[in-house]
Amino acid sequence: MTDIATLTDLIKPEADALGFDLVRVEFVSGAEEPTLQIMAERPETGQLGIDDCAALSRRISAKFDAMEEEGRDPIEYAYRLEVSSPGIDRPLTRIKDYENWAGHEARVNLTEAVAGKKQLRGTLEGIDGDIIKIDDRETGSQETPLTNVHSAKLILTDALIAATVPVSTAGADEIEEQTLEEQED
Repeated sequence: MTDIATLTDLIKPEADALGFDLVRVEFVSGAEEPTLQIMAERPETGQLGIDDCAALSRRISAKFDAMEEEGRDPIEYAYRLEVSSPGIDRPLTRIKDYENWAGHEARVNLTEAVAGKKQLRGTLEGIDGDIIKIDDRETGSQETPLTNVHSAKLILTDALIAATVPVSTAGADEIEEQTLEEQED
């Protein structure tokens, strides 16, 4: 499999050129072929629209195609390219994610257990240097180095939905707000 750090180094300048922050670069297994999944966001909104996704996809494709023509194909096998916004229940991949989303619910999967658990779930308390703090529902306040995090993502809650309301509703026919309880009925 191609080195993700190398791909990230190739993709980041393309995201930067469009004014986007790169959130994650990852290969995910697909039914037919692997998918190169790229998540990015506009720093001012934390979102990425469809036109933004298309623009970043075109830039990456053009760069990779040019490299292939030069005999330096960064991915030497068939794959699908997927460019998206991180979404509401976004992955937490950067130090600033733990700062920005402190106070929200998260699930953190660990490489090595903390308090006898390899998964912590609760309210993010933030990050101090490279130490993540989370108030786990079962074991209380826990700390672990960022290097011990295998994966982490926000959990969809009413508070998270309220915090991620689009900055602009232009293009929407109508906006209807519901609580999670109303949606479940």
